[in-house]
Amino acid sequence: MPDLSKKPETKISSAPQIKEELQRPKGTQDFIGDDLLHLQGFFEKAAEVALYYGFVPIETPMFEKESLFIRGVGDATDIVEKEMYTIKTKGGDKLALRPEGTAAVMRAYFEHGLASKPQPVMLYYHGPFFRHEKPQRGRLRQLYQFGLEIIGTKKSVADAMIIHLITLIISEVGIKNFTVAINSIGDKESQTSYKKELVTYYRKHARAICADCRVRLKNNPLRLLDCKNEKCEAIKKEAPETISHLSSDSKKHFKEVLEYLDKMCVPYIIDSTLVRGLDYYSHTVFEVIPEQTGTDEKPLSIAGGGRYDYLGKMLAAKKDTPGVGAAIGVNRLINLPDYNFPCPRIVKKPKVFFIQLSFDAKLMSFIVTETLRKAKIPVAHSLSKDSLGGQLSKAEKMKVPYVIILGQKEAIDKTVIVRNMDTRSQETVKIDELANYLKKIK
Repeated sequence: MPDLSKKPETKISSAPQIKEELQRPKGTQDFIGDDLLHLQGFFEKAAEVALYYGFVPIETPMFEKESLFIRGVGDATDIVEKEMYTIKTKGGDKLALRPEGTAAVMRAYFEHGLASKPQPVMLYYHGPFFRHEKPQRGRLRQLYQFGLEIIGTKKSVADAMIIHLITLIISEVGIKNFTVAINSIGDKESQTSYKKELVTYYRKHARAICADCRVRLKNNPLRLLDCKNEKCEAIKKEAPETISHLSSDSKKHFKEVLEYLDKMCVPYIIDSTLVRGLDYYSHTVFEVIPEQTGTDEKPLSIAGGGRYDYLGKMLAAKKDTPGVGAAIGVNRLINLPDYNFPCPRIVKKPKVFFIQLSFDAKLMSFIVTETLRKAKIPVAHSLSKDSLGGQLSKAEKMKVPYVIILGQKEAIDKTVIVRNMDTRSQETVKIDELANYLKKIK
């Protein structure tokens, strides 16, 4: 039975070099044993929090029509221009592996008539997402996310709830030192006014910015503030602030969100350059940044999201459908030093270790194991070992309180020996009575 209480040690593989055809694609991971259980443990913990607050699960396909993301995410964003994996089917359909979750959830919201249900609709999801970017620290081509969406309300309390639950889930898995970087990019009125001043400012520095930003200046000015190129950092820091261009409604909305966060003691800073990398955002945008210790590397955000009141109409709905959501980058989160690796529910600490000492005993071992499984008694065993000493040694290392021993004589008598590993006392018990016997002892 795996010990999931500690982060596994990183081991350098001594395996021989294998042919390229047998190596996993760049930017992907294999999850084996404890690694996969760690992933599952996080998803269960996050889902437990989401369910308690009234969210219900949703699972969308891993691929969607390419047009969904071009419309929703934005054709002038890095995701669509550079990072989306696209597929053309034999029938001529253009599909894309999902690079993010919100557009697909909104598509499902309309397709399944959730707009006619009592509003808001609160949904959570998790799974793999795909982005064709250069593999590096914290950036994978197949990544895992846990997401929350609240669709059908404009109220600021929904923004605050999303931020609160994201930070709550992060805290529940041991990460205590983090800050929420938050900003408001306002409504359409606010953004129209702001973009004019932003373009004017950046045109003065057109020769100094990177090639990508020169394209953004023409096609998608807000994306200028999302640039990660060091060449543009100093220029970005001096850029006009979105907050100074907020309409009265946008100011009121943002003020209320901050008041909720203050009341919930969520640590935050206002970052006037934060816009996030997707076109569908409006009003609140935020990222969660962990405190980085013992390294000079810039900390990477472990979660982010915001409000998307115009996404529904961008996807061809008849009217705007307000919504707000966020996602946690699970790969980054579970690699933080303080992450506490919650154990998935399917893993139970074994109460007994089952030892078999003959071929006849091994023949009966599945009957005994199934009896214990049906009685919900966690059991460990080592079917490949034959010696009593080898199996007892493994039971001692696992610190299992009881051992059941099935030898040739016991197989004939349809009994087992139950040994207390602390006192070394033992008792012979009929297999038919074993489950009840083990339930009674502590």
